[in-house]
Parts: sequence; structure tokens; C-alpha cells
Amino acid sequence: MSTAQTLATYVPYLRRYARALCGTQTAGDAYVAATLETLVAAPETLSSASSPKVALYKTFTNVWNTIAANSHEVEGPGNTTLQNTPPTLDVMTPLPRQAFLLTSMEGFSHADAGEILGLSTQDVATLVAEAGREMGQHIATDVLIIEDEPLIAIDLENVVETLGHRITNVARTHKEALEAVKLQKPGLILADIQLADGSSGLDAVNDLLTELNVPVIFITAYPERLLTGERPEPAFLLTKPYNPTMLSAVISQALFFEKKAGKMAA
Repeated sequence: MSTAQTLATYVPYLRRYARALCGTQTAGDAYVAATLETLVAAPETLSSASSPKVALYKTFTNVWNTIAANSHEVEGPGNTTLQNTPPTLDVMTPLPRQAFLLTSMEGFSHADAGEILGLSTQDVATLVAEAGREMGQHIATDVLIIEDEPLIAIDLENVVETLGHRITNVARTHKEALEAVKLQKPGLILADIQLADGSSGLDAVNDLLTELNVPVIFITAYPERLLTGERPEPAFLLTKPYNPTMLSAVISQALFFEKKAGKMAA
């Protein structure tokens, strides 16, 4: 497999990371595009890292740290303005946020994350611990789970409650999701893509977001099918099977971006 082909397999996951860091598809994808342009202009960058994946994320980090000042409105790559950055981002400072996402969501070791961020392994461990403390200060929210597989639903409930949040309801179908929100409005939604009666979790969320202004985390066994760049896509995406640490990371990060998720195409 060529280097270009190898990098291509990692790009969907870099886009996931970028969106979690930025909070929107548009901003995240703009940074990824700038990263790929940088690698095309300086391909020798790939040989300076321990692996192509580390090189890709390291290049992204350099682009991110060069462009994104920690402010409420900064100029993004390609003159893309990154607006409406909510004040809650101030709760977790940029470097701990990057370290936390790299290790918890992207699965990098502390050593690889250190190489990406230009830090020591111990520095990364300290930043991850700091991120945990910062997130622990957040107020709990109400969570709606849209999931048709009972065992997964139970696992989601356990993780959510361990984080200090409350479950409003567990819906197995599009219809049940709409009915659940009539009874109690959530502050966060966890949604599967394929539901019990053949309905779509994307459709259910689209309908819910016409009346709600809450972050949404989608769950799927095939994230690459949604991260194509060909249509509106979720800013927060969890891959099945997942581990509790990754789920906790995505939930905590999603709650930093308390604004309406873009409507998804079915």
C-alpha cells in the first residue's frame, strides 16, 4: 500500500478529531483540507514522524496551533471564519483538550500523542488528568438515548450515569424518540443510525432538531460511510464497537459545544 493510500485510510478519523476539536463540520473539514495541502506541499514531513498516522495528526496540530487562537472568533484556513465558539470552551484549555481527544477518542498512546503535540509522555499524562478535572466541573445534563439494541442501550445508560448525567428515556424507533421528547426535553442526544423498525436515527434527530437546540452524538459501526464530505455530516460520531473511555470523551466534548447540530441528510 502506498503512503497516499495509507493516509487516505486515516483521513476520515482525522476529520472526526477535527470536528470534535472545532465543534462543527465546516471548521473541522477546513483544517483537514489545510493539513492535506501542507502535506502535498511538503511531503518530506511524512518521513519525520514515527508513522504516517502520527505524521498526519502532527501536521494537523501544527496547522491548528498556527491558525486557531483561543478566542471566540478566529480566521480559519481558506478564509473560513470560525464563529459562535461558545464560552464553555473556556472551561477546558486548548492543550488539555487536544491531549484528551488524541488519547481517549483517537486511541493514541501517551507517547504518540506527545510526538503529535511536541511534548513528553509525562506532559501528556498531566494534560489528560487536567482535562478530566476541567470536565468534571461541568453541570450534569439530561440525555435521550435512541438505540434499538438492548445491551448497547444498557451500556450507554451506565456510562452516561457514571458521568453524572440523567437518562430521560431510551427510544428504540423514530416514533418513540419523538414521543420521548414530548415528555421531557434532553440536553444531549445519543443516537444510533439504524433503528428497530427500519427507521433512521438521522431522520429522528433531524425532526427533533427542528424544536431542540442540543448536541447530538451519532453511533454507527461504519463511520467511514458518513464521513465522506459529500453531504452534511455529524460533528460527533462514535464508532461501534466503542470503549467506555472513548464514549466518555465524546460526551464530554460534545457538551462543550452547546449549539444546534447541523441537520443530517438521511
